[in-house]
Amino acid sequence: MKKIVNKKIIMITSCIALLSMSFEGCKNYLDVNPQGQITQAQIATDPVAAQNLVTGIYNVFYIGGFAPDIDSFQFVIMTDIASDDGDKGSTPTDYGDALQIDNLQTPATNGVVNNVWNGYYQGIARTNQALGQLQTATFDATTKNKLIGETRFLRAYFYFNLVRLFGGVPKLDHVPSVSEANSPQLQTRASAADIYAFIVSDLDFAVTNLPDKGATDVGRATKSAAQALEAKVYLYMKNYQKAYDLSQVVITGGKYSLVKDYSLIWREKPSAAGDGGNNNSESIFEIQAGINKDCSAGINLYTVSQGPRAGNKYGWSDLGFGFNNPSASLQKEYEVGDVRKNGTIIFINPTTPTNSKGTVLFDGFRIPSQDSVQNSTYSYKAYHSRTAESNCGGNTDRLPKQVRILRYADVLLINAEAAVQLGNTGAATTDLHLVRARAGLPDVAPTLTAIWHERRVELALEHDRFFDLVRQDAVQPGRAAAAFAADGGKTWSATRALFPIPQAQIDLSGGKLTQNPGY
Repeated sequence: MKKIVNKKIIMITSCIALLSMSFEGCKNYLDVNPQGQITQAQIATDPVAAQNLVTGIYNVFYIGGFAPDIDSFQFVIMTDIASDDGDKGSTPTDYGDALQIDNLQTPATNGVVNNVWNGYYQGIARTNQALGQLQTATFDATTKNKLIGETRFLRAYFYFNLVRLFGGVPKLDHVPSVSEANSPQLQTRASAADIYAFIVSDLDFAVTNLPDKGATDVGRATKSAAQALEAKVYLYMKNYQKAYDLSQVVITGGKYSLVKDYSLIWREKPSAAGDGGNNNSESIFEIQAGINKDCSAGINLYTVSQGPRAGNKYGWSDLGFGFNNPSASLQKEYEVGDVRKNGTIIFINPTTPTNSKGTVLFDGFRIPSQDSVQNSTYSYKAYHSRTAESNCGGNTDRLPKQVRILRYADVLLINAEAAVQLGNTGAATTDLHLVRARAGLPDVAPTLTAIWHERRVELALEHDRFFDLVRQDAVQPGRAAAAFAADGGKTWSATRALFPIPQAQIDLSGGKLTQNPGY
């Protein structure tokens, strides 16, 4: 199947919804001439134009860096670095906002938190803009509902991360009109339960109306992606039956399988045997990045922010900023013989009289030994080869690294955890066997502790660990505190389960937005 094409759609002008920018001077988007090559009349009657409009939503994934962010550097800080999996890295004082988050001391004025808030609401604004136009489309209902389902899947994903980060947030299901611009309803928080219900509603529609893998362009949301995401949502809601049922549908559907070599999951190109690579057999939903030669579709700073850093220890052409270093706590979590350890972590070899080789990566790139490198570990999953994979002609900010959002191993572990909660140890045993056998490990009894261990080492540095710890702590109180105590003696409190509502957003709302407890 062909890949989704990055058309760089310029969305029809409208107010970006909610607080991230002033409503002053904002016009009703229905009254503004369309920009780019798509007109509102075309969208209403031409399914190709409507699909291009939906493609424009995906472009929001490419923002990031030190700006509004969805799945790039700032999000990595609020997920991996915030957890016990990743340390901030770089120099001890580099990027104070990230250091606050790493130390569990995040104030409401933290710039990272505000950037992620803005990024997600920009994504939500795009989905609502598209939905407002798709609802009036007059072409065939199947195509129309497919495009609406794709849009609602993306909105559900955006809100799922928002509710996990902040709890209850303002719920926007349409583009506000001028008369609604300062409505308290749009500037106050819905409850977390209301947001979860909204997410489920969007995903229910997506499951019903999306085509599955093989029946749509690679990179677009599918029925299986909606089922997998909804299974994960239900796991957070502690609705284990729904989580089990939806993950089981994905498993029995037979469209996905584990990549045989764990280290190849994050490579751009498959091996000679056809294993791994972008959009591999395990990938259920991933952000497409390597789809044009100028790399304008690369995710801004995702790779380079996590690349090995020389710092003040020069003598080689380093690979990045040095952030998100795999922690000592994560390193200790791996069992002896677990192949995932070396597939996840780049280890910088120590400097010794006999070590002149340093660390050699899969593409032959040599990182010097420790006396020439800032930190001792880096994320292999974020690494993109400048030689063996696509390059950007020197534009390292937008290296074409695709980010795996949902993959089959995650679905197996969701299924296993839900099965254990339901007393179905047989299903959980099967799931665990598949994941552990790929890692080169023997079977274990299917307990929550075993499954949670497996989630950590299987999904390490994939931006889920902080959320998992919070969720698991709600099932077994004290789990998060123990994990953070083992991560350099950090002190965890229940108020840290949510990040603060950005003070900038509270100020823009005129105080209508309320703060989370403890901030």
